This record gives sequence, structure tokens and C-alpha cells, in this order.
Amino acid sequence: MPDLASAAPAIVLCTLNAKYIHASLGQRYLLANMGDLKAQTTMREFTVARKPQEIASELLALLGEPQHGVAQIIGLGVYIWNATQSTELVRLLKAARPAVKIVLGGPEVSHEMEQQEIVRLADFVITGWGDVSFPKLCRALLQGPQPIMKLIPGEQPHLNEIALPYGEYSDADLAHRLLYVEASRGCPFKCEFCLSSLDRTAWGFDLDLFLAAMEGLYQRGARNFKFVDRTFNLKIDASVRILQFFLERLTQDLFLHFELVPDYLPERLKALIVQFPPGVLQFEIGVQSFNPQVQQRISRRQDNAMTEANLRWLAKDSHAHLHADLIFGLPGETLESFAAGFDRLLALQPDEIQLGILKRLRGTPIMRHSAVHAMLYDPDPPYTVLQTRVLEAHTVERIKRFARYWDLLANSARFKLTLPLLLCHDPHSPFHAFLAFSDWLWRRTGKTSDLSPELLVDALADYLCDACGLDRQDVQQALLSDYTGSGARANPRALQGLLPKRNAPGIRAAKSLAQRQGRHQSLPEALR
Repeated sequence: MPDLASAAPAIVLCTLNAKYIHASLGQRYLLANMGDLKAQTTMREFTVARKPQEIASELLALLGEPQHGVAQIIGLGVYIWNATQSTELVRLLKAARPAVKIVLGGPEVSHEMEQQEIVRLADFVITGWGDVSFPKLCRALLQGPQPIMKLIPGEQPHLNEIALPYGEYSDADLAHRLLYVEASRGCPFKCEFCLSSLDRTAWGFDLDLFLAAMEGLYQRGARNFKFVDRTFNLKIDASVRILQFFLERLTQDLFLHFELVPDYLPERLKALIVQFPPGVLQFEIGVQSFNPQVQQRISRRQDNAMTEANLRWLAKDSHAHLHADLIFGLPGETLESFAAGFDRLLALQPDEIQLGILKRLRGTPIMRHSAVHAMLYDPDPPYTVLQTRVLEAHTVERIKRFARYWDLLANSARFKLTLPLLLCHDPHSPFHAFLAFSDWLWRRTGKTSDLSPELLVDALADYLCDACGLDRQDVQQALLSDYTGSGARANPRALQGLLPKRNAPGIRAAKSLAQRQGRHQSLPEALR
């Protein structure tokens, strides 16, 4: 009998992550639920930066030489960020070894399958949940009877029937990567731009089992936990228990990320939130739009007054790092209504405002507005909106650049003193003040990437002094404080002769998850 521990695996679980720091939760769920096939299964993660040919070669070498009558299976997780690379990977795998069985899963291939080249190339596609269905399919391929359907609707078992995946995180994962965890699945809300709108409700895992798994990770040294629950604060009893669990295990390097429903923050939750020190809690809060007509059009229920009150309280009375989301390009949202929403959100003083361009995710109901609102989308991933009836294509491009520059200047917190000078240039609208700078910077540089801190310092100096007419000395002092405070070590033209003498730069330490938060903690009152 062959030694399964040393033999080549029969099944390889694979996905292409956006970055190394992202560890695939879905692949670990599949591995944890392989049952009697787990000894014949292995997992490999790559990043989208790797060449598909290199990945194909590595996967086929891992499977070893094919044996007559023995199936070889590659399960591939396909998402919006890796769909293009995954299609090429499947093409290469099938060309090199036609007999290998390619099984696809993931949100990108769970809807509109007939339109996708990757689905045509693959052998099987599991739509929806794969925790139970993927092991069943593998068992049939290896042991019979052979499946007769290419498209397999994923079974959705009770959450108690799914083995938790957290034991599949390696020590290297714990030391170097974000650990994705979930206390619940699904979402009861019906926002039409989101795939979660297809869920009937939200389901919670057994909280005792989940917290026991978190304790296991914690005892192994895990300190970074990113919850992927769509609505962490939906069921307050569970939210309170989870926060209390981590509050009792506070360390200086603990980091917790949660996604909050913006208009629901009961006092029980507030009482726990205020007990966490700076640098521990990060809340992602999807505001998306403050326009009531747009909200109603996309089936989004949101109490704007409560959203404002909760964000104001979090910014003023808690130490949580607030990452608020807005979406540009929603049906019927004009540039002016979006600008008003942006200014309204900025006044609430979140630490970061993430500007996203609307994406038409496969299967989402947002498609029903395409004709009436003349919504035109990019046919290739990530399917961003190109124009609408009230937004011309060049306006969408302007906001894409705005979003990139905003991330570099505002969300980075590297220009804490200079940014208020820029935003105050238009006393009626910070949005339009920054948009004017964004347009100017694009005309000057023609690019949105490879913009060094020194280039940005020089650009801000020229714009604020020459275009806005601000006092050069005031601008230089603000830029000098921001530049030296950021830890940058070069010599921008605008600050020559002003920088203090410094030691030669040494080896740059790895950026920690808390560094970006730390820069926000001393933001001036105008931005916080």
C-alpha cells in the first residue's frame, strides 16, 4: 500500500491572492472539510503577480506523473481580482495535461457562467457554497460513480455541519499574514451592488465553537484578526461576546478588523468599544451614499441621521480607527450629489474615506438599472462603471484619479498639516477643492502611480503657492513638519535648505498594520 503521506497528492487546492499578506479563508474551509480525502489533498496559494506559466508548472510538478485510471484534481478559487490570471492558468493546465480535472469555485464563477471562457475550459464548476459539495465531487471523481453534470449547485448545510478552518493556518501565516475569520455568513440587507444581496438572511456559527477556535489561534500567537462578516454588529449578543473575548486578551500588538452596519450602534456595544485602547480596533463602515433617492433606488435601507450620529460618536469618544466607504457611480448619483455626500462624511471625521468606483459584480441586481440609467460597464474585471446617464466617461475618470490621489495624500495621513490648507482653498466644498488639485496634478504628471513622497511634496508646494496664492513660508512649514514626521529621508526641491541633518537611512523595517493608524492619531482637529 502506498504511503499517502509521501505520495503525490490527488487533489490540489489553489487560488491566486491579491497579495501575499492575504491568506485564503475559502481554501482553508475546503481543506478542513475534506474528511477521508484530506490525506490526499494539499493546498497552494500564489499571488496574481506570479506568471501563470510558472504556477501551472508548479502545480503539475506537485501532482506528479499521471497514473492510468487515477484522477488528478485541481480545485481553483476564482474571484474578481484573479479572474483574468485564473483563465490563463486553466488554459495552460488543460493544454499541458488534458486529463487533469479542473474544478472551479468562488463568487466570480457562481453567476453568468455561460459568458465565461474559464467555465468553458474547466471540467466542473461548483456555484455557491463549496464546503460540502467540493469533497463530494472529489470523492465521485476518485471513487465513482462519475458525475454527469458540469455545473453543480453548491449545497448549503447548517453551519454546525461545517468544520472550522482555523487549524489550517500555519505558524508562518500567524506570523506574517492577515488571518481572516468569520463568526457569521450572509447578510439580511438587499443593497443591489453587493453579492450578499442574494442571501436570504445572516447565519451565525456556534459561538462557543467559534470562540474556542479563536482561543486556539490566540494561544498559537495570532494577534491580527480580520473579520469578514458583512454585518458584525447585526446581532448584538454575539458582538458583545466577541468583543469581550478579545478585551480579556488585550496585548499591545492585538489588531481587530470588523465591518459595521453604520446606523446601528446600541449602548451595550459602545460600552465595550470605549474600553479598547488606540491601535486595536478598526471598523470598516459602508456608508456608500447619503443620497436618499439613490439609497431607495438600490434597495439600501440606511438611517442617515443615525449613521451620522454613530460616526460622530466613534470619532469623538472611541479610539477605533474608522475606515468609511463611499461608492461613486451608483444609478442616478450625480457629481454634485456625490460631492455633497463626501463633504458630509468628511465632516464626521473618519480616519479614512475609501472611494470606490461602482462595479457590476456578476449576479448582482444592480444590472436592472442599466437601461433606464444608461449604465455602461467595463466588460473585463473588475467591471467598473464607465459612464451613466448623469455621469460622462471623463467625469468617472476624474474621480478614479481623485480616489487614487486621496489615498496617497489623505488616507495615508502623511500630510496632516498640509491637507487642511488644500481642502480649505474652496470654503464651500472640500471635495471640489481636492478635485481641482487632482485635475491639476494629473495635468502636471500624467500618472496616478509611482508618485514618490518627494514628488507629492513639490507638487503641493507649487499648487498651494502658485495656483492658490498661499504664503510660501506657511506652506513650507506645513510640508516640512509632514515630511519629517512621515519618516521620509530624501530631499524634496521645495524643502531644500530646510531639512535637519539626519543620519544615513538604514534598513527600512517592515510596515506594521498599526503604522497607518498611528499616523492618524495625531491628525489636526480640522481632519479628525
